[in-house]
Amino acid sequence: MPKVSFAHMENGTAEDYRIVADAIRDAHGLLAGQLLDLLKATETAEMGLNVTRLEHALQTATHAYRNGEDDDMVVGALMHDIADNIAPYNHAEVAAAILRPYVSERVAWVVKRHGLFQTYYYAHYRGGDRNARDAYRGHPHYRDCIDFCAKYDQIAFDPDYAGTMPLEAFEPAVHRVFSRAPRFDLATRDEAA
Repeated sequence: MPKVSFAHMENGTAEDYRIVADAIRDAHGLLAGQLLDLLKATETAEMGLNVTRLEHALQTATHAYRNGEDDDMVVGALMHDIADNIAPYNHAEVAAAILRPYVSERVAWVVKRHGLFQTYYYAHYRGGDRNARDAYRGHPHYRDCIDFCAKYDQIAFDPDYAGTMPLEAFEPAVHRVFSRAPRFDLATRDEAA
């Protein structure tokens, strides 16, 4: 593999940055497998719940799939808590950042804000505002995020749910989504989402 000529980025050439772009493009092909491995690593993580983090992800994705959602939303549901173990206080933002180049703006928005929208179910027990999500009232995806939490996420902690689809059932969708060309280039990235 070719290497860049610089030790400091300010000394890079157009050819150097073509080498970097090619390497990023080549690594892109490994992303789906790496994310599936990261998800599998949550198989034993319970975090005080009645199901593992992996089981929660699978239940959430199963509900989305059975509700007829597209690949973007099903993969978003599967990956929505992928960062719980490494970013417990901003996991939703991290998951959305991973997904955003590959999924619809709607799904990226929902995943990014699902953590706040989930507080509807428990904030009042901890002295918080369960209606904090209403700061987004009027946004085109406000209702989508409420529905995501109500229909897929908050009901996916059920140790007795027998209908959970296995991870292998979702792998083709994960590969389809993450094999897409990203929706933006690092040099021209839009921060709006």
